[in-house]
Amino acid sequence: MRVCVIGTGYVGLVTGACLAHIGHDVICVDNNEEKVKLMRSGQSPIFEPGLSEIMQTAIEKGKIEFTTDLAAGVAHGQILFIAVGTPPLPTGESDTRYVEAVARGIGSHLNGDYKVIVNKSTVPIGSGDWVRMIVLDGYREQRKEANTPVLVGAGSADAVPDAVVFEEPAFDVVSNPEFLREGSAVFDTFNPDRIVLGGNSERAITLMQELYAPIVSRDFAEDKSMPAVPVVVTDLSSAEMIKYAANAFLATKISFINEVANICDRVGADVVEVARGIGLDSRVGSKFLNAGIGWGGSCFPKDVSALIHTADDYGYEAQLLKSAVSVNERQRMVLVEKLQQVLKILKGKTVGLLGLTFKPDTDDMRDAPALTIVQHLTRLGTKVKAYDPIVSQSGLSHGLSDILIETDPERLADGCDALVLVTEWQVFKSLDYAKMAKLMNAPVLIDGRNFLDQDALEAIGFRYLGIGRAS
Repeated sequence: MRVCVIGTGYVGLVTGACLAHIGHDVICVDNNEEKVKLMRSGQSPIFEPGLSEIMQTAIEKGKIEFTTDLAAGVAHGQILFIAVGTPPLPTGESDTRYVEAVARGIGSHLNGDYKVIVNKSTVPIGSGDWVRMIVLDGYREQRKEANTPVLVGAGSADAVPDAVVFEEPAFDVVSNPEFLREGSAVFDTFNPDRIVLGGNSERAITLMQELYAPIVSRDFAEDKSMPAVPVVVTDLSSAEMIKYAANAFLATKISFINEVANICDRVGADVVEVARGIGLDSRVGSKFLNAGIGWGGSCFPKDVSALIHTADDYGYEAQLLKSAVSVNERQRMVLVEKLQQVLKILKGKTVGLLGLTFKPDTDDMRDAPALTIVQHLTRLGTKVKAYDPIVSQSGLSHGLSDILIETDPERLADGCDALVLVTEWQVFKSLDYAKMAKLMNAPVLIDGRNFLDQDALEAIGFRYLGIGRAS
């Protein structure tokens, strides 16, 4: 099938590359010329395991192109994905100006061919009908500029006296929310738990099912013997709500186990054992029960805030979700409090952070807990150093001008009064901690993700503190 993906961030680029990989003809559109040049060369502008490889293969096979020409993308695609960002506004609601601009642009380039316009961006509930309205506005504006009269709505020709009436463009809007995890987005695309399709057009849903057929039948899955991927077909609003509800539930589950961890710290229980015990209950499940310093990134904070804002708009106070946010905000201070317990006065001390990104296997620093931790430590007069496998190599400061970015773990440890594990990069399990301990002023390690081997670290002389761990 012919596909156009507009926006090449995490969601758009992964979607476009993966659809090309399974055999569709894809054009990815982005308004950033430098970014387009980079992608044409086969390089990914983001760090995502496996992405560059499938991009290069798709380019070599002629299955994917990159352009700044929206008109060319719209003309090419039977299915048009809107995959631009919807960042949070200070109020908590989503900033939909980029979605609006793309929808209007699509409308201005529509011709007589039938199109399925897909909301892949995480958009406020009710955006399906709103996008349809904006697309029609763009179509009408373009026709007016060309002095071509258009139909303003079935049965509404009386609103434009003496207007010549033409058919409206043939298109339908579908909601197809993404459930990709940064760091494993390519894997998630080929091995999804489910595919959600929201819409009221049987024709559009049929085309979307055809598009995803190779993924549904697990032709590209890691385990091809698994049953077919469930496809949830529902209405537009319910599909949009599924995305928000899923992320809000996972964020709340993390906040819950972090609250339990804080209680464990006070009563001497071990949250790792508690999580294992409750996770074996099939009604609870073991995923997202890892206590630590809370959630961050581009999805959970934005989506939970947007759902709270939607509830407020409709006269309901989402108290549980607000509490989940409050617990998460406080959780970032736990590391600072533990450092104060061990080092007492932090002014004049040196602390080394192991990891900066909000999660491993990504270069994303959006709403990373590290940013909050750095802010509080520097305010308290602490010298902060950091080492991150991606950030240290990229040479980018990510706004961290107040700290020293080290190029290797040994340099990080040198002269530190404590180390703090912030991001659970797999490489951190195999560092030479015995050598690092000798370079430190005092071998103290605060494990903000309960990720490292406490017994092994204590055996080589570290004082180890986890989150909700028994001493």
